[in-house]
Amino acid sequence: MSVFWHILVWACVVWYGSVTLVVAVRGWRDIFAMLRRLRDDDGK
Repeated sequence: MSVFWHILVWACVVWYGSVTLVVAVRGWRDIFAMLRRLRDDDGK
């Protein structure tokens, strides 16, 4: 493979990994926010 394709493949891997990480972190924060709201509104 040429250098161009190596760079392109690794750029895609880094991009996909970063998008996956961002989605995972935002989902984790959203789940904990929902659980906190459920806990706080439990007695109401």
